[in-house]
Amino acid sequence: MIEIRYGSQVCGELTSAASREWLVPDGLGGFAMGTVGGLRTRRYHGLLVVPGATPASRTVGLASLDPAVLLPSGARVRLGAHEWVSGDVDPRGFELLERFDLADGLPRWRWRVGDVVIERELAMLPGRSCVAVVHRLVSGPPVELELAAAGTWRDAHGERRGDGPPLRMDPVDRGAVIEGAYRLSGPGWSPQGHWWRGVYHREEAARGLHPDEDLWYAGQFRDTLHRPGDTLSVLAWATDLEQEPPPGPQVVAAARHRNRQVVAAARPADAVEATLALAADAFVVRTATGPDVVAGYPWFGAWSRDTMISYEGLFLRTGRADLGRELLRSYAATLSEGMLANTADTGRVEYNTVDGTLWFLHAVSRHVTVTGDTDLGDELLPALRAVVDAHVAGTRYGIAVDPADGLLTCGAPGAALTWMDARVYGVPVTPRHGKPVEVNALWINGVAGIAELAELAGQDADELHRLHDRAVKAFRDRFPTPAGWLHDVVDAPAPAYPLGGAAHHDDDLLRPNQLLAWSLPFAPMEPDAGALGHLGAGLLTPLGPRSLSPDCPGFLGRHRGGPAERDTAYHQGTVWPWLIGPYADAVRRAGLPVDDLFTGLEAHLSEYGLGSVSETADGTAPHTATGCPFQAWSVAELLRVRR
Repeated sequence: MIEIRYGSQVCGELTSAASREWLVPDGLGGFAMGTVGGLRTRRYHGLLVVPGATPASRTVGLASLDPAVLLPSGARVRLGAHEWVSGDVDPRGFELLERFDLADGLPRWRWRVGDVVIERELAMLPGRSCVAVVHRLVSGPPVELELAAAGTWRDAHGERRGDGPPLRMDPVDRGAVIEGAYRLSGPGWSPQGHWWRGVYHREEAARGLHPDEDLWYAGQFRDTLHRPGDTLSVLAWATDLEQEPPPGPQVVAAARHRNRQVVAAARPADAVEATLALAADAFVVRTATGPDVVAGYPWFGAWSRDTMISYEGLFLRTGRADLGRELLRSYAATLSEGMLANTADTGRVEYNTVDGTLWFLHAVSRHVTVTGDTDLGDELLPALRAVVDAHVAGTRYGIAVDPADGLLTCGAPGAALTWMDARVYGVPVTPRHGKPVEVNALWINGVAGIAELAELAGQDADELHRLHDRAVKAFRDRFPTPAGWLHDVVDAPAPAYPLGGAAHHDDDLLRPNQLLAWSLPFAPMEPDAGALGHLGAGLLTPLGPRSLSPDCPGFLGRHRGGPAERDTAYHQGTVWPWLIGPYADAVRRAGLPVDDLFTGLEAHLSEYGLGSVSETADGTAPHTATGCPFQAWSVAELLRVRR
């Protein structure tokens, strides 16, 4: 894997140290997460964030475990870091960090206090909501080490205040059970029990959200490290509270071994691919209903569109075809009226995308093509044919094949059905009603893929071919623009008319959605070097394509501010790294070189979400990363398209 290591120049400078984040997942949707400098900058940061009934319903437990070294001189040196609503940062342990590195995906810190060097490693127990934090004396005389445990028990998306009741602490051997929900265990436990008030989260402030909370100081662990190599380990875990996990060093060693196996199973071609293979592992989780995909950390749950776009990269490029098969069968069971369920972060099952189902068709087709698993194709073929029939007949939200040209149309008042689905105060920013370009590319690709599966099963596919050929002809007639690229939407309601009005127009804004018209396996058009030249000039950045060209009206180059400001800019110029996949596919199919396309994203692996790829970035230079630091489809598409 690539080396991710920082010295005191990064670790000791707060802005640099606090803007680089690490993630250790538990395989269930929970995680430990924080920054290089140890400062909690988000409400989501914590050492034990516990998964709930759905991947998005997480609860924050142990927030921090702050070390303090008691030197032979009697001096007490604190190594933690907190920011307070007063503006103070205290303590400032990051100033004593001489190194941080990510080794086999696990964070490791090293503090130097004169001749005393203390190292911390952290890991989660795969498949269990359990974190082990191991401290080791690397060099120096005997010292005492204290670890102050501060936590809470609240929804990961919210805050908890000290004006409510104190957290319940039940004493147990070597520690305590907090709120009956999670347990702390380690040597020299001394309970405390009071609030730390006014903890400040600078990233939440920047996102226009409530930036502060209160933490419950539960108590401290304490032990003497007599000689180099001695350790002090603390465990925190939820569920099965009576079943104590293995010792901390054993948890770390097991996690390191597992991560190496994950990388080896992916058979990476180089260090970057190895890093991406391990990054992909974070998003593949086990839930009560089977395997699923977390769309992004720290705040997203499972979304069918994200899952299906990510499918090939997360499952087929990492040696998880058997698990992927299970996932596809599970998702197929949610089909209703020809539409795939969109499992929302709210926990409700909704049917509200036009493209999620079409990406599912693509994922099934790619699974069979890559693995040769025709048994799955045969099993799902009736359901896939039913999807086509439902789209031809018409289904929810005005989604239907237009009998006049064979293209797929969609739209309903207040709906945002494509991946550009941001709303501000309930109003879609980019509604894209009519016939969106990528939706029709996916439709054509999906029908062709099903026809291929039908023929492999020995079934008649003539009607599917006729449907496909008609749509391809209409696509080639309707979507090219005089400017040299493709329309983003054709037959869109004219701005002066309500949805369903008589007047229509064709939207020729320069957006990246048209890339799918050239990049998909059964794309409706052959790549055109001239069109790709326009897209490259107007959209391409070091972190991938923008969602709108700066030359177009409505372009917003900064994805910043409060929720309304960020959602307004979400698809109006913001960079989306996942689009590097279709961009590179189109360029490659045009016979042009692609290697230089990935340089910026490869460098990005050590800039924001360490070892991973962010959800978004600003559309204007320096294209600072935004959104989730760890995003499934960003990782999956880079991993897929590099090979």
